Amino acid sequence: MPEPAAPPLAVVLAAGKGTRMKSDLPKVLVPVGGRPMIRYVIDGLRAAGIEKVVVVVGYQADLVRSELKDEPGVEFALQAEQLGTGHAVMMCREAIAAHEAAHPGAPVVIVTGDSPMLQESSVRALLDDYNASSPACLLGTAHRDDPTGLGRIVRDAGGAFTGIVEHKDCTPEQLEVTEVNMSTYVFNGADLLTSLDSLKTDNAQGEYYVTDCPGLLLAAGKQVRALAALKPCEALSINTVDDLAVVEAEMTKMGR
Repeated sequence: MPEPAAPPLAVVLAAGKGTRMKSDLPKVLVPVGGRPMIRYVIDGLRAAGIEKVVVVVGYQADLVRSELKDEPGVEFALQAEQLGTGHAVMMCREAIAAHEAAHPGAPVVIVTGDSPMLQESSVRALLDDYNASSPACLLGTAHRDDPTGLGRIVRDAGGAFTGIVEHKDCTPEQLEVTEVNMSTYVFNGADLLTSLDSLKTDNAQGEYYVTDCPGLLLAAGKQVRALAALKPCEALSINTVDDLAVVEAEMTKMGR
């Protein structure tokens, strides 16, 4: 009998302010279809069998804590300064290390709290692939008819993942790539902690980016995979009032 898969841990990035949402609420509490958008994300993770969730809070942290206070298995990590997505995950270091110590090799799923279209089936597909292949990192990607503005997934001639190239840095050939980064990752806990230690802020914003972690692991000779398991609609994260209208229309169409 194969050993049962180690229980996953999820990290939900939820520290941001909804500046362009024309709301004083933390972005993840802005209602979508009458519910705070983070509720859909938590529901998707739960439905995929993830019981333990760390929510990274920052802007008006107490409001997010209050909204989710009755959610079993949810704990919080405070990102007092918003210094990038990598920094947000660093704030979960203790929880990730404890989970890894209790369940060596367990997957750590990282998602954003402003992506209410997250689908249970996509999360399950990523976890199944992780459990079958045991990579240091698995990126959940999607194919978009119009990938404008999104980071492209670059592969070698054999189809293996070689990196993420942001839209503004793409060559003309890379701009033709339709497979895009979806800010959805499954990491081996120990490898994630190692890559966080190597993150640098040598970029225009002077921030730590979790998008740099796969490349660091690849450079260290670790296995990094990308799987186009996500549906195009899951790329509908919400940054503006217009985005909100698009997502609500899509949810109505899907009967959610």
